[in-house]
Amino acid sequence: MIISLALLVCALLFTPMTFSADISGIWKQEKNPAWIEIKLEEGSGTVVRNDKFPDRMGRTILNDLQADKSKKGLWHGVIYVEKLGEYKDVEISLPEADQMLIKGRVGFMSRTVEWVRVDEMPAH
Repeated sequence: MIISLALLVCALLFTPMTFSADISGIWKQEKNPAWIEIKLEEGSGTVVRNDKFPDRMGRTILNDLQADKSKKGLWHGVIYVEKLGEYKDVEISLPEADQMLIKGRVGFMSRTVEWVRVDEMPAH
């Protein structure tokens, strides 16, 4: 009984930390009608809906996702840049459990795109 209670307390204490450090799930781009699903077990993120560019649905735009071993809540990978037609390095962070920032650089230029976690996509 005491062991079960101790395990429950430990689970409750560590659940928020684990949740806030997980980028798996469905994310909506903050300013555009685009959704991606990130599957860490596959190390990738795929477009599951894009109302502005429906032809991009099913495209893997994030690849090679790996957690940073020195900084909790930070990942590295590559993102497909449509205008360049190639993948570029990105850094992914979670300032909050339901907010993801994807930062990439091309030459001297840098861009950060904000995504918000959603439970499901809205109906069309």
